[in-house]
Amino acid sequence: MKDFIPVCEPMFVGNEKKYVDECLDTNWISSRGRFIEEFEKGLSGFLGVKEGVACCNGTTALHLAVRALGIGEGDEVILPTFTMAACVNAVLFVGASPVFVDADKETWCMDCGKIEEKITKKTRAIMAVHIYGHPSDMDVVMEVAQKHNLFVIEDAAEAHGAEYKGKKCGSIGDVGCFSFYANKIIMTGEGGMVVCNDSKIAEKMRSLRNMCFGEGAQRYLHTDLGFNYRMTNVQAAIGVGQIEKVEELVEARRKNALLYAKYLDIPGLILPVEKDYAKNVYWMYGIVLDDSVKKSKEQVMEELKEKGIDTRSFFVPLHKQPYLQKMLGSESYPVAEWLGERGLYLPSSSSLTEEDVKQVCEAVKEVLA
Repeated sequence: MKDFIPVCEPMFVGNEKKYVDECLDTNWISSRGRFIEEFEKGLSGFLGVKEGVACCNGTTALHLAVRALGIGEGDEVILPTFTMAACVNAVLFVGASPVFVDADKETWCMDCGKIEEKITKKTRAIMAVHIYGHPSDMDVVMEVAQKHNLFVIEDAAEAHGAEYKGKKCGSIGDVGCFSFYANKIIMTGEGGMVVCNDSKIAEKMRSLRNMCFGEGAQRYLHTDLGFNYRMTNVQAAIGVGQIEKVEELVEARRKNALLYAKYLDIPGLILPVEKDYAKNVYWMYGIVLDDSVKKSKEQVMEELKEKGIDTRSFFVPLHKQPYLQKMLGSESYPVAEWLGERGLYLPSSSSLTEEDVKQVCEAVKEVLA
C-alpha cells in the first residue's frame, strides 16, 4: 500500500529522454529544431488532419484559433459554462463576448440541445469542449453551425485520442485545440497545438505565434499584431516521444476507468458515462456525489487526503467566476452548478496499477460509509 497516490503524474514510456538529450547535445533547445515539425506532423497524422501548429500552451492554442478565424470585437462565441477559464479567456482576449450554455447531466459536456436558442446575429462560433475526455455531441454542434454559418472550435485539451463516431476529437470542427500540460494524456510539461485542414488558417496561426515577422530582408517589419507563442524544441522532443506511445497512454486511462467502475460499485456516487457515439479517454476519472451523501465535497476530499489519496475539485462554472460576474452579470445554470458543487476527480495517472485503484476505492468507501 502506498502512503500517497497523487491525482496525476507524468508517465514517460518511450524515447522522451533520448530526444531531449539530442536537443541538449546539439544545442537546439529554443523554438527551432527538428522535433517541432515532427511533433506537429505526429499529432496531426494521429488525428487525421492536414495541419498542426505547435505553441506554448493550451490557452495560446485557443487564442490563436479564435484570432485566426477573424473573431473579434462585436462578435459572440457560444461555449459551455462548465469548463476551464482558458476557454472564455481566449474569447475575451480578442474583444468578443462569451455566451454560456449549461452542461449535460450525463456527459458533463455542453448541453448541445440548448445551443441554438443562444444564437443571435452577432454569433460567429461555437466552442465545443470535450470535458474530462468525453466527446461533445458533435453531430448536433456541426448541424447547428452549418445552419447558421458558424465556425466550430473544438477544445480537445482533455481528450487526446477520444473519438466521436469513429472520428478523433479535434478533427471534426474548423480547428481543434490541445494542451500538453504535465497532467494531460500526451504531455510536454507545458505546450499546446492547434490542428485544422485549412492551410491558410494554419499559416495565419504560424505567423501569429511568431510575432508576425516579415520575410528575408523585411524580417523586422511585423505584418500584424502577433504574439510570442512558440513551443521549444525541448518540449516538442518530449511530445514526439509521447506521440510514439499515444495508443498505450490512451488505453492506460481507459483501463483505469474500467477498474474504477468495477471497484466503485457503491451507493452515493455518479460515475462517468461513455455514450454509444463516444470513445471516452477518461483524462481525469471524475465522480459526482449524489444527494444521499450528506458530507460536502470539501469534507470528502479532506478525508481522502488524510488517507493519502490526492483529489481535485471539478471546475467552478464560468458564470460563477468573480471576474466574469463583474463583466457579464450573474446568471444561473443549474446543472453546471451542481457539477461544480458535487464533483471531484480521483487519481488518474496513466501509470496507476490495479492495486493503486483498489487502494483509492477502498478509501472512498471508508469515507462514504
